[in-house]
Amino acid sequence: MIERKEIIEVLSEYDPGNITIGVLASHSALDVCDGAVEEGFRTYAVCERGRERTYTEYFRAKRQNGKIIRGVVDSIDVYNRFNEILKPENQKRLRDRNTIFIPNRSFTSYCSIDAIEDDFKVPMFASRNMLRSEERGIEKDYYWLLERAGLPYPERIERPEDIDSLVMVKLPHAVKKLERGFFTASSYDEFKQKSEAFLKQGVITHEALASARIERYIIGPVFNLDLFYSPIEEEMSRIELLGIDWRFETSLDGHVRLPAPQQMTLNERQITPEYTVCGHNSATLRESLLEDVFELAEKYVEATRRYYEPGIIGPFCLQTCVDKDLNFYVYDVAPRVGGGTNVHISAGHPYGNMLWRTPMSTGRRVAVEIRRAIEQDRLSEIVT
Repeated sequence: MIERKEIIEVLSEYDPGNITIGVLASHSALDVCDGAVEEGFRTYAVCERGRERTYTEYFRAKRQNGKIIRGVVDSIDVYNRFNEILKPENQKRLRDRNTIFIPNRSFTSYCSIDAIEDDFKVPMFASRNMLRSEERGIEKDYYWLLERAGLPYPERIERPEDIDSLVMVKLPHAVKKLERGFFTASSYDEFKQKSEAFLKQGVITHEALASARIERYIIGPVFNLDLFYSPIEEEMSRIELLGIDWRFETSLDGHVRLPAPQQMTLNERQITPEYTVCGHNSATLRESLLEDVFELAEKYVEATRRYYEPGIIGPFCLQTCVDKDLNFYVYDVAPRVGGGTNVHISAGHPYGNMLWRTPMSTGRRVAVEIRRAIEQDRLSEIVT
């Protein structure tokens, strides 16, 4: 792991009056760039060839006398592969622009976690040492942290043979790098039937199936809690709820839209839905549940500060289910910008807007924190 003092040494050579906010051009990049532009920063996106036009053409920034009049992406580099950002000469390009880098899930999926921890010598607004915790199955993954934080999560079923009620089988998709090969089962026989079908279709692999996590299914709605922790806030709460989102998943949502008789006619390739995220929508919670949300966040933040010094910095997302008795269960954690924050772009979200009295997206809140740190000469406290 790159020591924080090394990153602070890099930061000491930056011009704080000319900071650029950089991001890998995928996932939540538009949210990050939009928020940065709103706070007066220049933006820099690193693209992969073949999927760059969203950033190089359709949302490219246009300025007149330095003032933005259209778009959000100022500067762009296009590489053959995302992981070329890790090359020393490309890291230098980031540093030469005084870039503070905002990691997203695409960054940690397409680039080696080892390299991000050990070789990526660019100041990141995030907890560098927590990015690995998102990888299920490692020794200190987010389940390890949830347990130590005393946070509720779905019960684990140790063996497929022990399945005695509806469960969710969690494993990666064999082809779609960012996606999941999840499926449900209510018995060992159903587990075998569905897993064999997915193996045959190439959706999952034998290796991934052998290490899959099986959890008792929580019946209830899903809420992604888009939260923020400020290490430099001195007067108000350091924990903020910026927004809540939920997902559109294919082909699950397609199944839900079909009447039961039509569902029964689906063939083997159609019958088991996939949980590929293709979009998000905004949500709110009844006010009586907000205390529970903040309790979850407080416990998580406290645990990160204890086990992952300096702890979480900036945005994070607790992905939850709520059961019939209004109990929350955390089924996934993103120690970074969440994938659903694009629902906040430009318009913000009721919670963030209400708190800051202006449209406040997650991307803009990131930029606000960087701006406040510059003004207070505390940039070193928010980067790793």
